[in-house]
Amino acid sequence: MSRRTIVGLSMAAVLTVTAVPVATADQSSATFPSTRFPLGPRTVPVKAQSSVTQGVDLFSVRHGKSTDGYTVTLIMPNGRDYGTQEEADQKVAEVEAAGEVASVQKVIRPGVADSAAQELYVVRVGLWTLKDQGKAAKMVEKLKDAGIRAKADYLGDDGLKTTGPWDMKVLMVNPRTFRGSFAASLGKSVAKRETTSAMAKDGHAIAAVNGGFFNIHTLPALRGEPVGISVVGGRLLSEAVPGRAAIVLKGRTARLTELDTQLAVTSQDGTKTAVHGVNRLGKGDEMVLYTEEYGAKTPADNGADAVIDAQGKVIALRASGGAVPKDARVLHGSGASGEWLWEHAWEGWTLNLDTKVIDRRTGKALALTPDLHVIGGGVGLVRNGQVNVMAKRDGHDSVNMILRRHPRTMVGVTRSGGLILATVDGRKPGITVGANMVEAAQIMKWLGAVQAINLDGGGSSAMVVGKKVVNKPSDGRERAVGDALLILPR
Repeated sequence: MSRRTIVGLSMAAVLTVTAVPVATADQSSATFPSTRFPLGPRTVPVKAQSSVTQGVDLFSVRHGKSTDGYTVTLIMPNGRDYGTQEEADQKVAEVEAAGEVASVQKVIRPGVADSAAQELYVVRVGLWTLKDQGKAAKMVEKLKDAGIRAKADYLGDDGLKTTGPWDMKVLMVNPRTFRGSFAASLGKSVAKRETTSAMAKDGHAIAAVNGGFFNIHTLPALRGEPVGISVVGGRLLSEAVPGRAAIVLKGRTARLTELDTQLAVTSQDGTKTAVHGVNRLGKGDEMVLYTEEYGAKTPADNGADAVIDAQGKVIALRASGGAVPKDARVLHGSGASGEWLWEHAWEGWTLNLDTKVIDRRTGKALALTPDLHVIGGGVGLVRNGQVNVMAKRDGHDSVNMILRRHPRTMVGVTRSGGLILATVDGRKPGITVGANMVEAAQIMKWLGAVQAINLDGGGSSAMVVGKKVVNKPSDGRERAVGDALLILPR
């Protein structure tokens, strides 16, 4: 049996679409576009509109139809579903030895603003219609019996050309008529995860979406911790990943930028040292600040805890592993940082904690006032009105993140300061395919965003309006997440 190499399916070509017109003056005021959808069939999508409150509208958007089916994709020696051409050729030989026919497919993971394109090779067996998924599963088992690892793949997920369909929810906030405000919520504590709808209810929000990524690599009881910056009511509750995109909310205004945080503590004796993190587990010799919002004890790691009041006075110096008292903060140090606290944080002394959040675009520090809220994003999508996917610096330049389609939650701002919140449901073969990073950027540009970023997606994607989750989370139910962006009535 002969193998076949499929060429000409370069993602660079597949993801090239007709240029989307620059947002009109009406679009910049958060009005839904009347132009053709930027993905799939070049037609105007079907939409339904409803008013949430003055200046806030919800759009339900559907576009395209299902024409994709299933194939079987082989797992390469690296444990992934792609590899080098040599690895692909070897896999084809294994399939042929098992009596089946395989094809080698060359794809190009598209280049983005901070990461060059990547040439990849995929090996696939068979092609079945959507309703014949079971036949693909049987082929996987047959190959497994021959010692060949493989998986059934829905072609709508793989990032290549598709006709959809797409199922989206879009909230548009008109800055000229909206009279409420925006806020961030971490729920009842930093450590604990909660659903977006629970945070919306507790915050008396009229609408909400899930926020940024949370730490799935820490202890189970602490996985509500944001991976990146969080400011709630002017209080820094999680430090920035340097330079990562974030949305800055103040009153009824919203803007996107890249942020850094700088923290240091100076003892009453004049000695100064860096503070490395906020409300997370420390590493090695790190100094970490814990606030009363943390909702868990400090690490019991043979370090030191300096409990300080609102004025910075040390009210207790103790062994680590205790709770954060109400109206207090705890500086926790392990290793060398713990020794610093034992030497320079005596009870009754004053510690001066210097906290700065720096806007990289302006070089200025944000004023940490009670009306300031910040939510960290994951990947930049649109900058100055142009598609500008920044994935590498966030560690998201993999094939899975850039190329494959997933549910997405995105946030953008228009030229006049309007806010756009969008979810694209996915992982539902034949119903909705989601979007890859480039497609997410194209969607946000089409919606009129001149700046846009990606928030957490996958099973975390949720949009709440009133008391109802209006999209369909891919887990089949709403997932508990780290934080949420709230639209408030006042």
